[in-house]
Amino acid sequence: MSRVRAASAVLLLAHLLAVAWATLRPRSVLWVSPTNLRPFTTIRADLAGGPQEALHGIGGGLLLLAPLGVLLPLATGQLRRGLAGTAFRTTVAGALVALAIALAQTGVPGQVGNVDAVMLNTAGVGAVYLLLYPPLRRWLLRGGGTGRGGVRARLRRVGPYGLVGLKGRTGLRGRVGLKGHVGRERRPGLRHHPGLKHHVSLKDEVARSHPEKSQGPGSSLAGRLAG
Repeated sequence: MSRVRAASAVLLLAHLLAVAWATLRPRSVLWVSPTNLRPFTTIRADLAGGPQEALHGIGGGLLLLAPLGVLLPLATGQLRRGLAGTAFRTTVAGALVALAIALAQTGVPGQVGNVDAVMLNTAGVGAVYLLLYPPLRRWLLRGGGTGRGGVRARLRRVGPYGLVGLKGRTGLRGRVGLKGHVGRERRPGLRHHPGLKHHVSLKDEVARSHPEKSQGPGSSLAGRLAG
């Protein structure tokens, strides 16, 4: 997962640099429209100008920051977090980036801030997240978040002593005892895994840690009388 996060961070930085170059470089123009602070004004004008104008204005606004919908959660390590919370954080981050670009454009010659651009940029981030991130997340967790051979292991608590087991498809259940001893218990009906050489059963571990429980009440009383 570290490789995925590093690659996503590099791609995110490259995309933000490209966006900054496209939106914040000065332009030599004779006339620019004033800053638009009324929502949907530019969108209505683009729709009234025909399909080509709408595709250029609205489509360009949606696509400008759209890759952030995938790159932001991957680059910030959100892969194993909930989809709803990640969607909220990603959309808010995209909105903040779009707002920062719009505010910076007010001080650049030939560039104009537009509230509709902020809305379209944010919508593009959210749309790409909803369409692409969930299946990409499932694919990465299935292939990149498992061990060798695509075997996913899960942790669970077993037994009255709070022992933690690590069980995978190999059928071998690891147990961590109260004193930190690690062993492997072979389950019946399954072949022995060649990479595991030591097998410590739960009964032997409890007997070693608590000898009075393994001897039973009769032998413990006999030991006291003999002493």
